[in-house]
Amino acid sequence: MIKATIFDVGGVLVRTIDHSFRRHWEQELGLEEGESEEIVFNSDMGLKAQTGEITDIELWSWVGRRLNLGDQLESFRAGFWAGDQLDQDLISFIRSLRPSYQTAIISNATDGLRESLNHKFRIADAFDVIIGSAEAKVMKPDHAIYQLALHRLDLQPDETVFIDDFAHNIAAAKQVGMATIHFTSDINVPAELAKLGVHPLNAREE
Repeated sequence: MIKATIFDVGGVLVRTIDHSFRRHWEQELGLEEGESEEIVFNSDMGLKAQTGEITDIELWSWVGRRLNLGDQLESFRAGFWAGDQLDQDLISFIRSLRPSYQTAIISNATDGLRESLNHKFRIADAFDVIIGSAEAKVMKPDHAIYQLALHRLDLQPDETVFIDDFAHNIAAAKQVGMATIHFTSDINVPAELAKLGVHPLNAREE
């Protein structure tokens, strides 16, 4: 029986709906399409920020130097995130699962994750456990981050379901023993969870 639902943030709860802001900056800076994401997320410094070796502030300071942004750094940073959108319907559904189920987050993210969840998106209160890779000092798909979530939830792997948009993160969760849902833009998360016996309290009462 599933007792907890665990969600990724970027690509699931929050998705980049409009890439035009990033593409605009890439053109302005003479970058290849998608290069800004590679620099922020997948560069050596980006990975260090996601494993807590450097802070989010240090990462963006480096990005500013790397791209020679000068006093345009904050404009670039705002533009980089401008196309992101919170899935309000999914958040409402997650809230409807509580308190019947525990809810959790496992996210590869910098140390700015909690600030973002608390103040930008205001969804931290929808989750019992929040694990960011910078705080945990380990990133998905390392099994240790899933085990940490299980420990904090005080559950066995087969009592949880993990939802993520990257296949390698899903594969790792399966290896740990979790049920999984590979998120895509056209997937119906409530319907997929229902197949695993996960229903909001009001749905079970009908």
